[in-house]
Amino acid sequence: MKRPRQSVAIVTLAALMLASCGGGGGNGGSGGPITAGPTPTPTPTAGCALSARQGFAKAVIDEWYLFPADVAAGANPASHGNVQSYIDALVAPARALGKDRFFTYITSIAEEEAFYESGSSAGFGMRLSYDPGAQELAITEAYEGAPALAAGIDRGTRIIAIGTSGADMRSISSIVATEGTAGITSALGPSDPGVTRVLRINNAGTVRDVTVAKADYNLDPVSDRYGAKIISEGGRNYGYLNLRTFISSADPQLRAAFLNFRNQGVTDIVVDFRYNGGGLVSTAELMGDLLGRNRTASEIFSQTIFRSSKSEENRRRFFGFQPESIAPTRIAFIGTASTASASELVMFGMLPWLGTNMTLVGANTYGKPVGQIALDKAECDDRMRVVAFATGNANGQGDYYNGLAPKIANSCAAFDDLAFPLGDPRETSLRTAIDFLAGNACTTRIADAGTGMAARRSGAPPPAEPAMLVPDRPSAAQRELPGLF
Repeated sequence: MKRPRQSVAIVTLAALMLASCGGGGGNGGSGGPITAGPTPTPTPTAGCALSARQGFAKAVIDEWYLFPADVAAGANPASHGNVQSYIDALVAPARALGKDRFFTYITSIAEEEAFYESGSSAGFGMRLSYDPGAQELAITEAYEGAPALAAGIDRGTRIIAIGTSGADMRSISSIVATEGTAGITSALGPSDPGVTRVLRINNAGTVRDVTVAKADYNLDPVSDRYGAKIISEGGRNYGYLNLRTFISSADPQLRAAFLNFRNQGVTDIVVDFRYNGGGLVSTAELMGDLLGRNRTASEIFSQTIFRSSKSEENRRRFFGFQPESIAPTRIAFIGTASTASASELVMFGMLPWLGTNMTLVGANTYGKPVGQIALDKAECDDRMRVVAFATGNANGQGDYYNGLAPKIANSCAAFDDLAFPLGDPRETSLRTAIDFLAGNACTTRIADAGTGMAARRSGAPPPAEPAMLVPDRPSAAQRELPGLF
């Protein structure tokens, strides 16, 4: 997650964040595509030489890294041909302990700000998971205003082959057999506008080839199709909210959704974070406020804790009044292994106040109880994201590196059912969430979910569950939206 710019000591934090598995008012996403500005060309001076950029990264780690005792002392910058490789060597001890799973990295200032301010990205605009059993790519979600959806590719579509033309199509199975899943990323091409691929897709048994060109688009954090709605069943109304990512343009959409819930008297809520990899701290805090009408200004939503030498930066974030907020009776959060960071912070922040009136539905979350700050070497377009703080809730609890399921006693295992659109009450995870809100007991806890037919009948994830496809060097958007292409 990320915060607005603020001064900390003698440096500028571009943001505080609890970023995604790899790694935060604006437009609501209903307008035309927003094109990211060109990445600044680094000034060809000694200040942007590799050694200078590596030195900048090390200085940031030396001053701010949350785990100073777990930094490699003997890493030699001259042995590394790029900045990220050197960073990886420095934080390798912490990574080996599971504390920093590629959360410390170098990125582009221009690219990151384009995404966090408005969701600007370039590509097909779809989320992909790789199914090792079927050896296919499954589309878990496609975004409005982006090329994939315009070409008829949406949730549940399968990609079975990729080519640059109809004459050089390669099946997903053959790509993986020779190059591994990294070969799929390569076959899909760079995330540059105009890059075109022919995709052989299977839509409900109908196989056809479609030609799709990547383009700039503006990601809508709350979908106009299914992002916020009221589901009426059995004489009761349930609120459903699907937040794709925590970016600034989500704030007015969240306010509008919760105002509608409030006006309709809705207090039982499903919050769908199943593919949400994180983002801005400020948006996560707003969401806590919108769920906290029955909380007071003296009650804690979250805590931020830096290393001892930076303890003056520690803070407690109390609930704040928002005119659109509701007082929830029960909340069912939907999550998966792609649910991380800001999503986990919202859930963990609400847990002390809801107890057994809150559940996690689906699968265990990623487990990222730490966050990054950002420091810039602007002349080189370098933004250093460094793990600098841990998070906790009102009870002082944190340390959920193993995901949130072990922390939530009444979690409910459920299958991410690509046969139905998101927001459809027939979809297994949403069905399980509504059942919890209606007072029905959970069939299988996430921690107890097994494999085989008995587990599948209970709604538990099936064997060889598809996993989001993530490139080795994800973009800013891909860090927050695992599987994005």
